[in-house]
Amino acid sequence: MSGEPYAALSKAQLFARLAEGLAGGVTVITPNQRLAQSLEREFDAAQAAQGRSAWESADILSYSAFVQRCYEDALYSELASALPILLTPAQEQSLWEDAIRASKLAETLLSASSAATQCREAWQLAHAGCLMPRLKAAAANEDAKAFLDWAARYERACARSSRKSGYIDAARLPDAVIPLLAHQALTKPKTLVRYGFDIMTAQQRALLDALEAVGIEVLATGPAGDAGRCSRIAFTAERDEMLASATWARARLEANPQAHIGVVVPGLAQARSTVKRIFASIMQPDHSLPGVSKQTLPFNISIGISLNQYPLVHDALLALQLAGREIEFNRASRLLRSPFFAGSEAEMTARARLDAVLRARAGTTLTLEALLRLMDMRGAPRCPVLAERLSQLAEFRKTNLFGAKRPSEWAKAISAALGLLGFLDKGRGLDSTEYQTLKKWHEVVAGFAALDAVAGRMGYADACRRLARVTADTLFQPEAADVPVQILGVLESAGLEFDHLWVMGLTDDAWPIPVRPNPFIPIKLQREAGVPQADAAGSIELDRRITAGWLAAAPEVVFSHPLREGDRELSASPLIAAVPGAMFEDFGIPVYDKLRDAIHRARREERIADDKAPELARLGADAGPHSGGTGIFRDQAACPFRAFAAHRLGTEALETPQPGLNARDRGTLLHSVLAAVWTALGGKAALDAISTDDLATLLAHCADEAIGRLRRWKPEALQGRFAERERSRLAALARDWLEFEKQRPVFEVAAVEEKRVVQFGGVAVNAKLDRMDKLGAGGHVILDYKTGEASVTAWLGTRPDEPQLPLYAIGSEKNIAAVAFARVKTGELEFKGIARDKDLLPGVKTIGDQRSALAKGYGSWENLVEGWRRELAALGQGFASGDARVAPKHGDDTCQFCGMQPLCRINERSDE
Repeated sequence: MSGEPYAALSKAQLFARLAEGLAGGVTVITPNQRLAQSLEREFDAAQAAQGRSAWESADILSYSAFVQRCYEDALYSELASALPILLTPAQEQSLWEDAIRASKLAETLLSASSAATQCREAWQLAHAGCLMPRLKAAAANEDAKAFLDWAARYERACARSSRKSGYIDAARLPDAVIPLLAHQALTKPKTLVRYGFDIMTAQQRALLDALEAVGIEVLATGPAGDAGRCSRIAFTAERDEMLASATWARARLEANPQAHIGVVVPGLAQARSTVKRIFASIMQPDHSLPGVSKQTLPFNISIGISLNQYPLVHDALLALQLAGREIEFNRASRLLRSPFFAGSEAEMTARARLDAVLRARAGTTLTLEALLRLMDMRGAPRCPVLAERLSQLAEFRKTNLFGAKRPSEWAKAISAALGLLGFLDKGRGLDSTEYQTLKKWHEVVAGFAALDAVAGRMGYADACRRLARVTADTLFQPEAADVPVQILGVLESAGLEFDHLWVMGLTDDAWPIPVRPNPFIPIKLQREAGVPQADAAGSIELDRRITAGWLAAAPEVVFSHPLREGDRELSASPLIAAVPGAMFEDFGIPVYDKLRDAIHRARREERIADDKAPELARLGADAGPHSGGTGIFRDQAACPFRAFAAHRLGTEALETPQPGLNARDRGTLLHSVLAAVWTALGGKAALDAISTDDLATLLAHCADEAIGRLRRWKPEALQGRFAERERSRLAALARDWLEFEKQRPVFEVAAVEEKRVVQFGGVAVNAKLDRMDKLGAGGHVILDYKTGEASVTAWLGTRPDEPQLPLYAIGSEKNIAAVAFARVKTGELEFKGIARDKDLLPGVKTIGDQRSALAKGYGSWENLVEGWRRELAALGQGFASGDARVAPKHGDDTCQFCGMQPLCRINERSDE
């Protein structure tokens, strides 16, 4: 793509001619807008340095902007009626997608949208290299043939327009401008200077030749810098390299606040977030702290991010998704807590609490109607503004978000839907980034409305998909004040000049840039056209020029590279092998504290050991039940801090919604069914007497009742066939358990889910036992249903893991002869417990017959009961006295599902 050089002039000569203003008639074109802006600032600084107080602005712009200006000049002339309409990028994408979907190959593609993006890239490359005629003659492979088929459909679509001249895209615009240059209606410069072009495409060459043909002088120039002092540094890893470059940039800036510093990062688009985090941590350590005023960072990253990654746009798209069919819960959670909708500040706390409640009640997906039902349920925190806005959206949806509409109609409906939610309603100010993002969002929605020209009617889901795609394809970087440190990608750095320049990541596998030919154009054609990345030779030649440009771009230039990436060893690029090596330590750069380092270094000095909470205000029998039930004793046994956090502070870990039912839900259902069955039967005599059919009817009724109760708590969990299958499972498991219980001697059910108050160690709690049976042989048995694992040792020793049954046994006024887990699990039906006497329950042994040495150590039932009484009193006293030690009984096993780690800081303690 290179060609014969044009007549050259120096930068000083260029600035002298630009200083003549309009009279000089000089226009400068650059490869990109960034270089144009940089050159314009440099020209302005040169004029100011010469003592001028005012001067005419220089006509400096990017090549693409120059071409578009020529086209727009023609639009305002008598040539307008014959000109094709220029497509927007969104319109181009839409036409390519439609062309691909209309082809026979559409069914073989994973994504027509991705294929359309690749086609646009191939289309631009083919026109830049003037390859289309040759491509049609040389389409030998299937990819090229597919591309030509799609391109033909795309061209036909462009020709179908209300205007006779049809549509044109940016790739073909230079070809359309060339025949217009001879027309007097176009404003043309006397001299056109191309600045900083490392390569010229065939299409660019044709345009410049056409300009020369109509009498315009075409010259060339570029940066005038000489090779500066250059060093090459190797680092162990990429992170070390980034930290060093950030530290170097800060040091150079502190030494000279007026310095212009550049940092070049190959692959910046992929590393952007890491680069930003590291540079911010070094150059402005407190930037991300809450409450700190957001000052402009002293560096700018040249590559923007997709518009849909900005919170404002992201949340708008979430709202539109919610207005459709369904949305994943984690997205709905983000939407509930978004600051961009009406009432967000006034209801901030209530909405956060609502989110926590919904996590326990909702499934993994939500519809708008389901969300409204959940918000209206008992126990859900009230958010009246949110509820009202969502209700309005639900009504609007019924009449406005169905059917097929034109894009402009959907644009209005989308804006109206967001308006109903109070999107950026009054009451919340926007910072500069948010304001610019909102402005860009409005531009994108307006651009989406312009799809009327190329797209037909579509449904709401398709409209939202296309709008989301446009925001994903739109790279956006809010404008900011000029900052001294510029972090750039490789191509953005070309032609720029600095006081100090650092280029990182120059390993042998990253530089030269690996060959990446376009798959839709034969490699031979790309190579002949001089496409740099078509083959190794072209890539090396271009990257050699860029490297030479870097060497002359600043008085101080630093090249660097990592030595390892994971287990893989890396070497320096051969293009920088001749640069003298150096050690970073030789630069004399000071060590700057990152905020994390400062905090870590100071943490021992600020550490306060406080594991004693205030004692409970009232102690003794008249204190009344403390909220938390028997869970207080269980949590106190597991870890005193867990009990303090959960039952004194009211803290609980956020749940993660799961599809269908979780283990706790299934256990609750089974408890409900068995409780209802035994309430109806009353004992073994009725169980033995009931017929098979009557038992089946009873079980079905009890299962229906249990599912109905759960639905009142989790209305979305049991629906349709899933509910029927769960009903059958419950009835079958309960029937199997009842058959198992028929093996027992005579008994009566004395209590089912009986509530009572028990008190130990000064702590009274409400307790609810699953079941108590009165034995025919005398005495009572306390049963606790378990659907998971169960072990008798959980009741024994210091700080028993499962103190509920001992609580019920000691707190009961009855003659307790045995306590047991009733393990109700398919294929594993059994009692697990301890009895005072033999043969009270199938499989339940006395103290003396237990396998566990811990159990045998008690010696007798009376000693066991006394041990329980002692341990329960100690747990109650610990809780009442304010014992809040971080002391997990089983170490990491206790902490695994606790969820209190952010409060107790157990992980930080383990580092000490």
